[in-house]
Amino acid sequence: ELQKKMQATVVEASSGGGSVTVRMNGAKQALQISIDPELVKSGDLEMLQDLVTAAVNAAVHKVDETLQSSLGGMLGGMGLPGI
Repeated sequence: ELQKKMQATVVEASSGGGSVTVRMNGAKQALQISIDPELVKSGDLEMLQDLVTAAVNAAVHKVDETLQSSLGGMLGGMGLPGI
């Protein structure tokens, strides 16, 4: 049941004012990464890499928060690290 809940959980996070958006499931698998074409046209590869990294990290953080709040009651006092 826990694995089903994790797979069904989907979060979205962005960086650069929405220039890069990442959708991720509860198993921390990236489902989709969207990049604003204008950002690519700018040719600033380092900035693009930083924004992708920031969006992925934000999505991972959101997954952790979402699972902690939704599964915390299910897990009770099991004392699992990270949850």
